[in-house]
Amino acid sequence: MKLIIYMPALNEEEGIADVIKHLPKDLNGVDEVEILVVDDGSKDNTVQIAKEQGASVVSHSVNRGVGRAFQSAVQYALENNADILVSIDADRQFNSDQIPHMIKPLLRGKADMVTGNRFENGMPEDMPKTKYWGNKQMSRLISLISGQKFKDVSCGFRAYNREALMRLNLFGDFTYTQETILDMVYKGLTVIEFPVDVKYFENRKSRVAGKIVSYAFKTLKIIVRTLRDYKPMLFFGGMGFVSMGIGLVFEIFMFGHYFVSGKFTPYKAFGFIGLGFLVFGLLLVIVGLLADMFNRVRKNQERIMYELKRERYGEE
Repeated sequence: MKLIIYMPALNEEEGIADVIKHLPKDLNGVDEVEILVVDDGSKDNTVQIAKEQGASVVSHSVNRGVGRAFQSAVQYALENNADILVSIDADRQFNSDQIPHMIKPLLRGKADMVTGNRFENGMPEDMPKTKYWGNKQMSRLISLISGQKFKDVSCGFRAYNREALMRLNLFGDFTYTQETILDMVYKGLTVIEFPVDVKYFENRKSRVAGKIVSYAFKTLKIIVRTLRDYKPMLFFGGMGFVSMGIGLVFEIFMFGHYFVSGKFTPYKAFGFIGLGFLVFGLLLVIVGLLADMFNRVRKNQERIMYELKRERYGEE
């Protein structure tokens, strides 16, 4: 049983040595522990310090985002026969002593992915209120479209078994946290939350969520794309039925006026507006049906990719 503990790092020379030193090196049920640092375009001594502390390093020549860094970690884990991949931040925000508890459900076969929940006891100390509120709204959205209740969908402290790593197929460069949950749930894998400790430093700003509006926009874009790809009928059909509903309201109002007054004036334009909404809605439903058909092709392609990964990485 091999475990890789992965950290994305961008100019983390100040604290990365301390983080690596405190990572667990001996765990029950695990034969080998490897530390992996994905350097996402650091300009300081992050890489040198990480190597001095015994970590393996994968480097990006330029900053490509934590989403791309995670994809590099997944690729490395598969190529180096990892059974479990744990992701944790390199800024000392999380308590690495909780790693043994986080991987227990994976070792026992109770889950395919375990994601940290920072909000089990409400808002963490020193966490900005706007960031907490934004995280809660995002969790409600992901819970709604995934059909599973989540309290925290943005935590970077997570654990994945090999099956989850084989099944993952991500596209977002900016972030990966919400997309990963949706990808796993839609593929029928078991995702559970685990309460984790978190520490917020007063003068440190998140490189991902530093600007709440920009973060929300970029994250929503990833979620919309994921929903479009995995639930096309819900995505397009939902908008189509809403459009047709609006069109019917216009038409009913116009014809209601006609039956009362015997004429369409002055609401004749409502008929054309309603007809436009009805036609647009019908087109969206048709697009949804076509996209749903193509979604079956995508699922078959992912099955083929999964089998190719099993063959490439020596899975029986």
